[in-house]
Amino acid sequence: MKQIVVLLALGALAFAVSAGQQTRQAKPSEPESLHEFVMEDIDGKSQSLAKYKGKVVLVVNVASRCGLTPQYEGLEKLYRAYKDKGLVILGFPANDFNGQEPGTNEEIKEFCTGKYDVTFPMFSKISVLGVDKHPLYQWLVDHTDDTEVDWNFHKFLVDRDGKVVTRFAARTKPDDKSLTTAILLALSTD
Repeated sequence: MKQIVVLLALGALAFAVSAGQQTRQAKPSEPESLHEFVMEDIDGKSQSLAKYKGKVVLVVNVASRCGLTPQYEGLEKLYRAYKDKGLVILGFPANDFNGQEPGTNEEIKEFCTGKYDVTFPMFSKISVLGVDKHPLYQWLVDHTDDTEVDWNFHKFLVDRDGKVVTRFAARTKPDDKSLTTAILLALSTD
């Protein structure tokens, strides 16, 4: 009887270990680059960020009713100045800071194009903080200094290989020398 109990216990242990290994193997691997993400654009269409391979990308969480909203103008100017050299800016509307992006994707698009003539790619509204934080933003935070996004218009600079280079606080304006220097350095690297 003892032998049967021991054999059953060993069998249960072997099953538990095997199940644990299968669970670990089944867990999806963490993305290694920005290019592995698929996002919904401002028009609701699925877009693979792999289309930006070979580009330097500035990822910015944006808001329409923030004191920093005029940064749209500087971001658009930056985009137009360097897009032919390989820079792309990706705008991700987020309503995480005092409800400063309450609109629908359609309203956000109309505001950005109408008021600031935004032509850089805009995406559907996501969360960049808390339990609802989008995996893209979790990945961006995890691959820098692991601190949360500080406010609307926080900026992450990603190199041509899809790796995060650095990040800039929300109050760093698009024409700030530290930001433009980092962009130019990333653009000069193949």
